[in-house]
Amino acid sequence: MNSPAHDLDSLLPRLGELRGALAQAVVGQQDVVEQLLIGLLAGGHCLLEGAPGLGKTLLVRSLGQALELQFRRVQFTPDLMPSDILGTELLEEDHGTGKRAFRFQQGPVFTNLLLADELNRTPPKTQAALLEAMQERTVSYAGTTHVLPAPFFVLATQNPIEQAGTYPLPEAQLDRFLLHVRVDYPSEAEERDILAQTTGSSGGAVLKVMDADAVKALQAAVREVHVGADLLTWITRLVRASRPGDGAPAEVNNWIKWGAGPRAGQSLVLASKARALLHGRFAATREDVQALAAPVMRHRLLLSFAAEAEQKGADDVIAALLRAVPYPA
Repeated sequence: MNSPAHDLDSLLPRLGELRGALAQAVVGQQDVVEQLLIGLLAGGHCLLEGAPGLGKTLLVRSLGQALELQFRRVQFTPDLMPSDILGTELLEEDHGTGKRAFRFQQGPVFTNLLLADELNRTPPKTQAALLEAMQERTVSYAGTTHVLPAPFFVLATQNPIEQAGTYPLPEAQLDRFLLHVRVDYPSEAEERDILAQTTGSSGGAVLKVMDADAVKALQAAVREVHVGADLLTWITRLVRASRPGDGAPAEVNNWIKWGAGPRAGQSLVLASKARALLHGRFAATREDVQALAAPVMRHRLLLSFAAEAEQKGADDVIAALLRAVPYPA
């Protein structure tokens, strides 16, 4: 590739500054922060899942503060309507001529960074309002297509779907998320730091360290990161092996009803490139793929009844895939 390092010398250090800015507001959760930054660099959307009170909203809000991007938050509730997200047409009268005309009033989706808080608290009709925006970066209303600002990044949070009052996201919408990020409970030391940090009088605003042009330049650089032919072959085989059928690992045939599609392979390649750049490398490695296989694929696998009966999850299948599919010799 044409030496990207020359153009990125001033940008790559700012990724470290971005991590530092987030660490000022969020205790621990290094893996979660890294995966969010990978989603940002790859130009994809992230779905954060975890129990209430683990700092999901705080983390996303802090990222919005650290980036000099337009940031909006939508609290998803059972009574939220699609027009509350996308916008609506208003009938306006020109006081000079008396003529009336419709004008499209943009909704909160017209932003750079959209926090869709508790996305699974709203019914499927409203969830689906984000589908076109997430895939095409446009909103169609009354026969007119409106282009969203660039960059456009959706960070959605959800509580575990077995909790009361939630609506599981449809597979078509889950597939639009580049990464499904699991937010776990903090360690004892981290939880102690959280208690000390959040119950005192200290705490200021998160420093802004990056603007839209820098984000777009880094996203363009991700596309230039090298992926070797062997690595590309391995990613292809991993994704194809997730589909039940002849030649699939036994765990897949036993525990998977529907495997990952080609978009999973595209996402794994892009996410691996972004992780490589985040670590200061211009070539993706097996380590990048291994680190991101679960976040990329866990929401794209439909488990069978046998898996639920044996208390097996998508991460168990992905671990089996990484063991069963050898790297090309």
